[in-house]
Amino acid sequence: MASLFDEILTKGVRAGQIPARETKARDWYRDTAKTYGRVNDGKLMKSDADRLTARPSMGQMYMYYYDAKGKATLPYFDRFPLVFPFSSAPGGFMGLNMHYIPLILRAKLMDELYNLSSNNRYDETTKLKLSYDVLKGASRFKEFQPCVKRYLTSQLRSKFLYIYPSEWDVALFLPTERFQGASKSKVWSESRKKIG
Repeated sequence: MASLFDEILTKGVRAGQIPARETKARDWYRDTAKTYGRVNDGKLMKSDADRLTARPSMGQMYMYYYDAKGKATLPYFDRFPLVFPFSSAPGGFMGLNMHYIPLILRAKLMDELYNLSSNNRYDETTKLKLSYDVLKGASRFKEFQPCVKRYLTSQLRSKFLYIYPSEWDVALFLPTERFQGASKSKVWSESRKKIG
């Protein structure tokens, strides 16, 4: 059974769009992903079971189920994060959860993050060379601030679904955020304030 990612990539290739390489192609994949209604995350995880991994690699993109430890006191959290892990942390890791910012800011941040790619092949060897210092030190990455989250291994509720670099723009715009405690519009409004 073909996954949603395969379906969109196939449409794109047939339309002459090579993923991630050109702005025109990035926009095509983002616009196409945006047209999808609510995505069934359970079906997405099952249809791509061969991509599931127990450990994330730094600088790659993943989706997974998460149950925040402090959910009783947190104003909100994302149960199905879309994350670029970038460093280890006690009991887990730090990552950029792209769901915390509105689509237009995701696109802007991702366009800048592509400059940190380890290569321009956009295959399994491609990853982002991320660090908190790099993100904090460049004004072009200012949208990253509300996206930085710490994830505890003990709170994971699934394996990690690996997103191929050629699919980053699709995953970025699929409506897979699952915020608990607040609507996405409220989350995004607060994130805009944090960015300034």
